[in-house]
Amino acid sequence: MTATSGMPPALNVITLATFAASLSVRALDPVLPHVADDFSVSIATAASFAAVFAFTFAAVQPAIGAAADLFGKARLMTICLALLGLANILGALSTSFPMLFVTRILAGIGSGGVFPVALSLTSDLVGPEKRQLAIGRTLAGSMTGNLLGATASGLIGDLLGWRGVLAVLGALVIIVALAVAAGFRGAALNRPPRTSLKALRHGYRTIFTNPNARICYSAVFVEGCCVLGLFPFIASFLFELGETSLSIAGIVIAGFAIGGLLYTLTVARLLPWLGVRGMMIAGATLVAIQLVGVAFGPLWKLQMAGLLVMGLGFYMIHGCLQVFASELSVEARATALSLHSFFFFMGQTVGPIAYGFGLQHAGKTPTLVSAAAVMVVLGFVCAKYLKQRRPADADARPDVEP
Repeated sequence: MTATSGMPPALNVITLATFAASLSVRALDPVLPHVADDFSVSIATAASFAAVFAFTFAAVQPAIGAAADLFGKARLMTICLALLGLANILGALSTSFPMLFVTRILAGIGSGGVFPVALSLTSDLVGPEKRQLAIGRTLAGSMTGNLLGATASGLIGDLLGWRGVLAVLGALVIIVALAVAAGFRGAALNRPPRTSLKALRHGYRTIFTNPNARICYSAVFVEGCCVLGLFPFIASFLFELGETSLSIAGIVIAGFAIGGLLYTLTVARLLPWLGVRGMMIAGATLVAIQLVGVAFGPLWKLQMAGLLVMGLGFYMIHGCLQVFASELSVEARATALSLHSFFFFMGQTVGPIAYGFGLQHAGKTPTLVSAAAVMVVLGFVCAKYLKQRRPADADARPDVEP
């Protein structure tokens, strides 16, 4: 499809898909203390659900990206949505910790086949000059899903327990999967992919010979570790302050998603004002300031406001990195963006483990302040070394603008 100056209607279908996939990402975070109690495990052990979800999401990315480029992005995304919904429902029926662990692996596979493929479809549909705005719209669906998922998790958890959380969200995801499948039917998005195995191998070479790849993929790994790795511990931080309501934990975590939504509403103004380099430096700095704030354990309302600012800052830098990743290759764009997600979620896999080790051995304040320092350095490194470069295989697709 030719990149157009406006936003194509198919973007609405893609946004709905990212919304559904994101409902379950943070679903267990507000209710982890109750999961830990039910299965008689520590909060650090329960936090492994976040790690295994992220690791599985990451592990399937090379295969998901290749499959999407070879067999069709829209079809694969719909199937993965259905798998995600089914995994949540099976999780609600789990009778043991290992069984729930397995369902989170399945959920990671399902979620892993939606968001990066959605970004690739968005990049296919919209030219480079409007791509960051279009990706911001796709992110709006994701952030809304994160917001409702985290908030609903706390509210439903207080009423129906953590099993009710997974059952309700699983049913919602399946309903949305059916709606998305109907939306894709007959659309140009379902055209047969033009990528071959030979072109895919060439795409990998194109990706990794681009100087931006090393910086871009390393940066999202660090982001995942320092920012998203913190989330499984937020409920326990609130418990230490005497805030044992799961609804409060859900609202605090939802602050991050609200910040992400604020980014999608303001990116059109922020980008011309700050530029790409300024967006990355300012975003990383905002994240660092809020990590330090969380370290000192303010009241939950202040923590919620802090996570809102953290979400805004995070997506200021992360949105720029997504655009750079989309420009690493044209013929293997889904593969490039899936690798982007691979490194991001590998960071989220390592993050809870690193935070758990730091909290146990160094304490809360030194651990979070160290993460803040890393984020500041990251912003300046990305601003210095990431440059706009035309993909080496751009001439292979005449419908893609330089």
